[in-house]
Order: sequence, then C-alpha cells, then structure tokens
Amino acid sequence: MTRPRSLRGMIPPGPPRGRTPPRALDRDDTVGGVRRIAVVGLATVALVCALGALAAARSRRPALQLRATRLGRILVDSRGYTVYAFTRDRRNQDACARIPNCLAAWPVVGPSRPLAGPGVKARLIGTIRLRGGVRQLTYAGHPLYTYIGDSRPAQTTYVNLLQFGGRWPALTASGREVR
Repeated sequence: MTRPRSLRGMIPPGPPRGRTPPRALDRDDTVGGVRRIAVVGLATVALVCALGALAAARSRRPALQLRATRLGRILVDSRGYTVYAFTRDRRNQDACARIPNCLAAWPVVGPSRPLAGPGVKARLIGTIRLRGGVRQLTYAGHPLYTYIGDSRPAQTTYVNLLQFGGRWPALTASGREVR
C-alpha cells in the first residue's frame, strides 16, 4: 500500500518485512525488569559506599605532622594548620581554658587516630582533660592549640603573637618552642 504524498514522513513506517512486531509486555516481564533494575541499583550503591569508606580510611591524616615553613619544620594538625603552645600554660596544664574567650580564639587540638605522622615523636604526645570532658593533645608537656586567624595550612604569621597575657609559639619535633 502506498501512502498518500501528503502523509509521507509523518507516519512512521510499519515493522520491516520479515520481522514480527514487538509483543506487548506481560506482568512477568515488568516484574523481572524491575527486580533487575533494583538489584543493579543496590549493587551500585553498595559499591559507591565501599569505595567511599576505603577512600576515607586512606585519607585519614595523623593528628600531628611536621611541615616545612620559613621558620623551619614545625608541628601542624591533621589539616596542615600550624599548632601553637601558650607560654602561660604549665606542663600538662591548660591556662587558656581559665581565661575568658581564650579558647574561642585558640581552639584546642583534639586527639584523633593515628596520632603521629612521620618525624613526630609519638612518645612526646599526651592528652589532658579539660572541664566539660574535652580532651586536648599535648606535645612534650605543652597543651596544643590552633588559631582562628590562620587562613591557610602552615601559616606562620601569628607565631609568637602576644595575646591573652602570653605568647603563642609554634613547636618543633623535639618539643622546642619556635618564636
């Protein structure tokens, strides 16, 4: 049968000769298809979760690391930000916690696993407990802090800053203050 010229190209052609038209889907086809899609979807989600957990486990950085700066190699936290001591602190005693607003500007460095990166002496790492149960890392007896003014990793602009009645030096791997 020849189609009228005015309708050519507007009506899709029928099935090619020698082929049967596709059959209508029955209930078993749709249920099986939905099951296949669900299984593939769940397997994909499981794979993505497993890969995410593996990546997170591999990317865990030590709580304390060493970083080369213009002041030499100093301690940094797991994000690479400079770690500070406070000259008013006593061995394993946090004086900043007793000064109003001090911990708001100088947050404590908390413990995480692993603790020590390459070059950091694990035997010099300790923890103290502050009021409220907060745990703070110490290094060679110095309670450790970061500074909210630091805007990039290994920044040394605020090393030896005078604030809250004391200085804020950085620390070396031996636990010596860097001023």
